[in-house]
Amino acid sequence: MRKTIFLLLAIAVLALPAAGKKPKSVNETNENPFLTEYKTKYNIPPFDKIKYEHYLPALEQGIAQHNQEIEMIASARQTPTFENTVLALDNSGEVFNKVCLVFMALNESDATPEMQKIAEKFLPMMTAHNDEIYMNDGLFSRIKMVYNNADQMGLDNVQKRLVEKYYKKFVRKGALLTPEQKAELMQINQREAELELAFGKNVMHEMSENVIYVTDASQLSGLSQEVIDGAAELAKQRGHEGWAFTASAATRLAVLNDADNRELREKMYKMYTSTASHGDEWDNSKNINEILKLRQRKANLLGFETYADYACDAVMAKTVENAEDLLMQIWRPAIKKVDEEVADMQRYANAHGADFQLEPWDYYYYANKVKAERYSFSEDEIRPYFELNSVVQNGIFYVANKLYGITFTEIKDAPKYNPEVTVYDVKDANGKHLAVFMTDYFPRPTKAQGAWMSVFNTSYNYNGVVERPIVYNVGSFNPPTKDTPSLLSIDQVETVFHEFGHALHGMLTQVAYRGLEGTNIDRDMVEMPSQINEHWMLVPEVLRNYARHYKTGEVIPQALVDKLIESSKFNQGFMTTELVGAALLDIEWHKINWCGDIDVKAFERSVAKRLHMPKIIEYRYRSPYFKHIFNSEEYSCGYYTYLWAQVLEADGWERFQEEGPMNVNVANDYRRYILEAGDSEDPMELYKKFRGREPDASALLRLRGLE
Repeated sequence: MRKTIFLLLAIAVLALPAAGKKPKSVNETNENPFLTEYKTKYNIPPFDKIKYEHYLPALEQGIAQHNQEIEMIASARQTPTFENTVLALDNSGEVFNKVCLVFMALNESDATPEMQKIAEKFLPMMTAHNDEIYMNDGLFSRIKMVYNNADQMGLDNVQKRLVEKYYKKFVRKGALLTPEQKAELMQINQREAELELAFGKNVMHEMSENVIYVTDASQLSGLSQEVIDGAAELAKQRGHEGWAFTASAATRLAVLNDADNRELREKMYKMYTSTASHGDEWDNSKNINEILKLRQRKANLLGFETYADYACDAVMAKTVENAEDLLMQIWRPAIKKVDEEVADMQRYANAHGADFQLEPWDYYYYANKVKAERYSFSEDEIRPYFELNSVVQNGIFYVANKLYGITFTEIKDAPKYNPEVTVYDVKDANGKHLAVFMTDYFPRPTKAQGAWMSVFNTSYNYNGVVERPIVYNVGSFNPPTKDTPSLLSIDQVETVFHEFGHALHGMLTQVAYRGLEGTNIDRDMVEMPSQINEHWMLVPEVLRNYARHYKTGEVIPQALVDKLIESSKFNQGFMTTELVGAALLDIEWHKINWCGDIDVKAFERSVAKRLHMPKIIEYRYRSPYFKHIFNSEEYSCGYYTYLWAQVLEADGWERFQEEGPMNVNVANDYRRYILEAGDSEDPMELYKKFRGREPDASALLRLRGLE
C-alpha cells in the first residue's frame, strides 16, 4: 500500500516571512528544527532534534508563511504566466510541507499518546489551510487564465500537464462554488478530517488492546517457536502468565495459518473481524455513517450525483460503471474458483478426521494443509530461507542493481526517527546520488498496521536547482528473537517487494516539477509499479540469490524453488475474492444517496448476498477497520484501483516474460516510461509507450489462473 501524503503543494525553495508579522531571526527559530534549514546530509530531517512541542508552532508559522506566498501570487499585477503563477504555487510552502511530511509519517509509525493529542489540533489546521488555498478566488482566476491560454504561451507538454492538473484539482476542491457553498464545503472537510482521525484512533486502539491470552501450552500446537516466543514476550510485557496474541498482521496470520487448535483460530478470527465494531467507545459505526453523509453532500455540492461518481471521474476509470465492469469480470471466475478450493479443503478435512463444515477461521489452516499435500512443502520448511536482511540486500537491492544499475549504501550516522530504521544512500550507475531510502520493518505498539511507502522530501529539477527525494518503506514483519533473526513468510516477502516497487517509483523519478514527480499520479496507475515488482520475488535467479538458510547459508534447493513457482497460483480464488469483495463494498458504500443512518453489519451482509459472496470468505477489510477508505479520502471509492493496476501489472509483466525478466533493455523502457515519468503524461499513454499497445484485461485472469 502506498501512503503518499496528498498535500496541496510540495516543499518550497524559499519561504517568505509571515504576513503582518516580523520575520523571525535565526536565533529565534533555531530551537525549532522545522524553522531553519536542515544541516544534515541530503537534508534528512534531524529527527534527534525534533520534539513534540515543535510541531504545532512550526505548523502555525508554516501556514502563515505559506499564506503570504499565496497572497503574493494571487494579487500580483503582472499578467499570469506559468512561472509567476503555476510554478510559483508548485514551489511554495516550504515550512508547511516540512512539518506536515514529518508529522504525518511519525503519526502513523509512532503514534504515541503525545502524537495523538497533537494530531487532534494538527490535522484540522492542515485541512483548513488546504481548503483556504483551493478556494482562493484570486489564485484560481490566475491559474484559470494560464490554463485557458496555455497554447498561446508556448508551454511544453509537461508544463501544460502541470497547469491542467492544478486547474482540475482546484475545480474538484470547490473553486467554482459560490461563497456560501465554499463555506459549507470547508465545514464538511473540517468535520470529515476529525472523523477520519477518530476512525483511525479507534482501529489502532483495538489492534493493540484486544488480546487473546493462552495459558495452556497444548493450545499452541502447530505454531512456530518464533511465534510462540514472541507471544510469551508480549504476555510478559503485559504482566500476564503464558502467551498473548494480538490481531496484528504477522501474529494473526500465523495463528490462522498454523494453529492446530480450532478454538484459538476461531477466537483470533472473531477478534480481528469485530475490530472497532462493538461497544460504544471504540465502535466506528457512527463515524462511518457521518463520514459517508459528508462525502455525499460534498459530491452534490461539486455537481455529482454520488460520491462514487465524484471519485471515479478524476482517475483512469472515469465512471463507476467502468470500475464495476472491471471488477465483475474478475469476480465471477474468482468465486467459481473458490468453490473448487473449498471442496478440496473439505475433502482434506474429512479425510483427516474433521466432523464439521469448514468455517472462515478454518480457511487459511486447511488451505495450507492442501498446499503442503499438493506441493509437498510448508511455510515452516521455507521460512528459514527468507531472512529479512537477505531479502532486502540480496533480493530487492539485487534486482534494482541488475535492472537499473543503482546501488544502496547504508548511512550509519544518518538521523533516524526510530532506532529500528535503516538509512541508505541510493546512487545511480554513474555514481550520482539518486535518493535516500529508509526502511522500518518491525511492529511497535504505536505503529499502524500494514505496510506502506511515503516520502520525507520530494524531487525537483528546474533551472539548475536539483533536489532528490527521501523515500521510506514501513512494514510490520516478524521481529528477531534472542535465537533467530527476522524470518518471513512468503506473503511477507511479497510485501517487501511490493512496497519497494513504490519506493523505486519515488526514487527514480526525473520529472522537473514537484506536482508531477514520483508517485504523485492517479491511484489506478500508482499501484502498478508496486505490484509488478512482486514478480521478481519468484524469478529463479533472484530467488536463489536471496533465499539462503539463515543458519547454514545454503541456497534454497531447486526442488523448493520449483514448488514455490508451481504453487504461486494456488488459492488465487480466495485471495482475489476477498480483494474484489472489499473493492465492491467500497463502491457500494459510496453509491448511496444518504437519508438516514445505516446498520453497518446489515449493509455488509446485503452486499455479500447480492454478490453471491462465498460464506467462507470475509471482505479483506470489514468496514469498521477499512482504513484505506475511512481513515482518509486517499482510496475512498478507490480501493478497486488495486485491481485496475493489476491489469496493467499482469499485462506489463507479460512483456518481461516474453523478453526475459532480467532483460536490461526492457527494464530501461520500464524505467523511462513508468518509474521516471511520474505524472508527466497521461498514464495510459505512458503505459502504451512501455508496452506498445493498450493493456489486455484477460492478462490478469491468466496471471491468477482464473481463466
